[in-house]
Amino acid sequence: MMMNLKSATKLANGVEMPWFGLGVFKVQEGQEVVDSVKAAIKAGYRSIDTATVYGNEEGVGQAIRESGVAREELFITTKVWNNDQGYDSTLAAFDLSLSKLGLDYVDLYLVHWPIRAKYKDTWRALEKLYADGKVRAIGVSNFQIDHLEDLLTETNVKPMVNQVELHPLLSQLELREYCKAQGIQIEAWAPLAQGNLLDNEVIADIAARHNKTLPQVILRWDLQNGIVTIPKSVKEERIIANADIFDFELSEDEISRINALNNNQRFGSHPDRFNNE
Repeated sequence: MMMNLKSATKLANGVEMPWFGLGVFKVQEGQEVVDSVKAAIKAGYRSIDTATVYGNEEGVGQAIRESGVAREELFITTKVWNNDQGYDSTLAAFDLSLSKLGLDYVDLYLVHWPIRAKYKDTWRALEKLYADGKVRAIGVSNFQIDHLEDLLTETNVKPMVNQVELHPLLSQLELREYCKAQGIQIEAWAPLAQGNLLDNEVIADIAARHNKTLPQVILRWDLQNGIVTIPKSVKEERIIANADIFDFELSEDEISRINALNNNQRFGSHPDRFNNE
């Protein structure tokens, strides 16, 4: 039951992952990322999502150390970047990420994009890291059904998470159903559609009924659809407000109205066309 910021979903291997977290995409290394992560942890967040390519792993690590919260209470995600994919290079990239974060392990390590010529070798490296106890869970990001079907033909360990662009304008229903059938937890990046839903009349009407903001309604829609969500903000008041979504519930009719907004509109890159080989 999703009661608060510590509420978690149980991944296929039994590891608990918070339903709600902070994403730090495009948050500047240094004081900006340190302050935003510390503000989130102070507000009760326990999940922080970064990546090699974000260039802010050191700041995330600093914020964790300065937060005063025990490491084992936090759920830290990072990702291997496309240029580092491949077996040996992924292992080296992970060691560098771990060093920058200043951690002994990460909770979730993801393949950032499905680079067709490399992702199977990359996945073998993630399986080794998992077997060696350096990561508590492993998964992928931006994988579509065909990528997952291809990867699953050669895996010893299934991906536990698939993090994709997902919001009411790109609801990814078919992918969500496939992942659910495979025991893969779906996670949303850009859950607020990079600000492109903040004048939506349908969501505004629902928000007014609940005396909530549009972002709060969208993020509540995520949770009620079983989607892990990681909105990004660098403002403490927004970080706090984004998480104020555990004291109301959307009706089935309201969820249906939001579902009907889907038009398969992306604001990020399509996985088949992004830096692929």
